[in-house]
Amino acid sequence: MQRVLIRKAVVRATCGAILACASAGWAHAQDAPPQPALTHRPTAEPQASPEATISLTVPANTPIHVVLDKEVRVKKAGQAIQGRVVDPVYAFDRLVIPAGTEVSGRIVKLQGPSGKSRTLDALNADFTPARKIEIAFDSLALPNGKNIAIHTNVTPGSGQVIQFVSAADADNKKKGLADEASKKTREAKAQARQQWNDAMKQVKAPGKIHRLERYALAQSPVHPQFIDAGTVYLAELQEPLDFGTEPLTPELTASLSAAPPDGSVVHAELMTALSSATTQKGAAVEAVISQPLFDDRKLIVPEGSILSGSVIQVQPARRLSRNGQLRMVFHELRLPDGVEQKVEASVAGVEAGKADNVKLDSEGGAQATAPKTRYLTTGISIGMAAISGRGDPDAKGGNAAGNASNRAIGGLGGFKLVGAVLGGVVQSRAFGYSMGAYGAGMSVYTHFVARGRDVVFAKNTAMEIGIGTRQPASSSATPTAPVIQ
Repeated sequence: MQRVLIRKAVVRATCGAILACASAGWAHAQDAPPQPALTHRPTAEPQASPEATISLTVPANTPIHVVLDKEVRVKKAGQAIQGRVVDPVYAFDRLVIPAGTEVSGRIVKLQGPSGKSRTLDALNADFTPARKIEIAFDSLALPNGKNIAIHTNVTPGSGQVIQFVSAADADNKKKGLADEASKKTREAKAQARQQWNDAMKQVKAPGKIHRLERYALAQSPVHPQFIDAGTVYLAELQEPLDFGTEPLTPELTASLSAAPPDGSVVHAELMTALSSATTQKGAAVEAVISQPLFDDRKLIVPEGSILSGSVIQVQPARRLSRNGQLRMVFHELRLPDGVEQKVEASVAGVEAGKADNVKLDSEGGAQATAPKTRYLTTGISIGMAAISGRGDPDAKGGNAAGNASNRAIGGLGGFKLVGAVLGGVVQSRAFGYSMGAYGAGMSVYTHFVARGRDVVFAKNTAMEIGIGTRQPASSSATPTAPVIQ
């Protein structure tokens, strides 16, 4: 909420200047007594004062999306860390922090797991469990060579390898304007995906051999901790950033009188966290537009505008691996000058964690999906359990060695390396089979019986929101007092 109030204060002052200039032009032309404050956009083309300017300020609590472009080995608190901006940052209509900008920070704190978690990890042959990492970013190196000091807090829930998920295309066979809007939406979605792919080209993604090496290293009882390349952190600014001003031109003033065309797609950031496990149906949802919308090079919707809506469908994850669902719509667009428009808008794309396996349907509904590897993993565990039960308990020589190997395989399925060692040492087929059966049972339970996955969107999650057919604009909003710099 604080972020919204700060944005409103900045953009209202800017758009108040637009209204002031428009009112001054009319009063001078008509030579009439002062007119009452405007409650809607003017139909005539206003004239901007040559002295009027727009403040280019990035408010506090604005998130900067930082991606780690290479793998980081975690060593200690205070360790330096480097990343790059993956989503550009705008102030009103001006790009102020481009994608690819270098960001510097440090590891602030390393927190180990609880005693219970550590014990379970030890039983699973992991004596160096992952520590919770707190990171802060404190410097931007702009492409023009200018360095800017920043103070940030990383949003809880961020720090995952992210992918861009597009909504499925609707099977729309209607003709006319609906087809044109759908075509425009598809093109905008494709452009958003291309922009994401271009931004992620700066990440030095590991090859297959490297991933296999990291996987093998992670299975050892003692291993280092890494932060994967491609991990994205949402770093909220604690103080505003000032990038000066720009002139308020007549062209800019005139373009703000237009409404977003049907089929437009805007880039926005979720202002509150959502989860299919806890969010209620009908809950209010707001997203702030983080990149301005242009139509034929004319500014239509500036950065800082607000989309308001609600959750219309929610289903928490349930037993038998039934996954959660979440659907939201936006029905109001509120521009910085206070003017409200009724819209029909839904999620067209979202940046989500790869491990979350989120999918979007054609209407923007999100659903968690089970990983495709669950069948393979469960099959391997069942196979290990079957192998551990083979052999002759009275066998000697080579057969005895084979029995030990079978027991070790069963132990490996139950408790990894520790289980494999115990299975080979303890000369009991029942013991090896028990551990193998335990591993197979846990795999079946985890992948097919236990509670499924919930849809979780952290605060500041980046989204592409498609605007459909608009309804008539509301003129009930009262503009703010004009302020000119």
